[in-house]
Amino acid sequence: MSQIKVMATAAFKEAYLVLVPQFEHATGHQIVTTWATTADIVSRVKAGETTDLAVMSGNAIDELITAGKFAQGSRVDVASSWVAMAVQQGAPKPDIRTAEAFKQAMLDAKSIAYSGGPSGVYLIGLFQRMGISARLAPKVKQIKGEPVGASVARGDIEIGFQQMSELMPVPGIDIVGGLPKEIEEITHFATGRHVSSPVAGAADALTAFFRAPAAHELIRAKGMNPA
Repeated sequence: MSQIKVMATAAFKEAYLVLVPQFEHATGHQIVTTWATTADIVSRVKAGETTDLAVMSGNAIDELITAGKFAQGSRVDVASSWVAMAVQQGAPKPDIRTAEAFKQAMLDAKSIAYSGGPSGVYLIGLFQRMGISARLAPKVKQIKGEPVGASVARGDIEIGFQQMSELMPVPGIDIVGGLPKEIEEITHFATGRHVSSPVAGAADALTAFFRAPAAHELIRAKGMNPA
């Protein structure tokens, strides 16, 4: 049996923490997981750090394949998620049913936070396209080192954004919902295998386990859509 080293981001974490023990029990393989942000994983792998498998945004997997760090054709989508908004539990929920209502809610907000992951990258661009970046700058904060929802739950931040799957497990918040359809962002999360992995077959088996129909109900329950 093999030891499989995995680097993974938080978006798939809630499903991962259930599926991995099932996989270990079924196969005898041992999974060693390192949790990091997408940006950290990309920079660490480009700098020469090795891992058998990574689980993060598909775009980041593609970037490492292009860089020659991950094997050609090894990207496999396992789930997708969407950006959602949260407020402190019991606080009023802003109207974000349309893009115009969302824009006004952002202008009215006292403070706004997002992560350094794909959801945060998208929101930075969205605010720019809406022409409100300069007006929001004094009250926007990027959260590092903890879920955005934790800052919202404490009342440090009025409105927080992150992947739905990352907001759902956080106590003390109410999820307002996803972004309105006309500005909705869907992020595809995938696995990718390192070119030098000595346990390629076992790593591919773990990916197949994430993709199996038996995992679909769990993935949905954790705030994502199965691939």
